[in-house]
Amino acid sequence: MSSQTAATPKPEKSPQRKRGGQPSSIQIMFAAILAIALILAINFSSRIAATQPLQQTYDEVRAEIDRLRAEQSSLIQERDYVRSDAYVEAWARDEGKMVRPGEVLVIPVPSAVDVDTTLPDTAFVEVETSPPQSDPWVVWWELFFDTPAPDL
Repeated sequence: MSSQTAATPKPEKSPQRKRGGQPSSIQIMFAAILAIALILAINFSSRIAATQPLQQTYDEVRAEIDRLRAEQSSLIQERDYVRSDAYVEAWARDEGKMVRPGEVLVIPVPSAVDVDTTLPDTAFVEVETSPPQSDPWVVWWELFFDTPAPDL
C-alpha cells in the first residue's frame, strides 16, 4: 500500500479566496464609484426634469415677445401715418368736410318727397324662454327609477 500511495501524487491545494471574508480594496473602490455615479445620475435627472417647465415658460415668453414686437412695429407704422400730411388730408376731406381752394363741396340733401317708410304692423308672438317645470315627484321618480314617470 505504501507503494500505491507514493505513486499517486496528492492534489495540491490551490489558494482559495474566502467568500465570507472582508471585501478587497478594489471592491470597496468600485462600490464607492458606483454609489457616486448613481447619486450624480439621480441629481442630473432631477435637474433635467426641473428645467422642462422652465424651458416651456421660456418658449412662451419668447413667443409673446415676438408677438409684442410685431404689434409695436405695426403701431409705429400707424403712428407715422397719422403724423403724415396724407392722413391729415384724408381726414379733412372725409370727416372734416373740407375742400381745397378751387374745389366745391357737395353734400347730398334728401329729396322733398316723403317716402312712406313705416313698416307694416307685426304681430308679437310670446316666446317662452325657460323650459317647462316638471312636478317634483316626476323629477324624483326619474332619479330613482331611471325611467320616465307614468302619466296619471
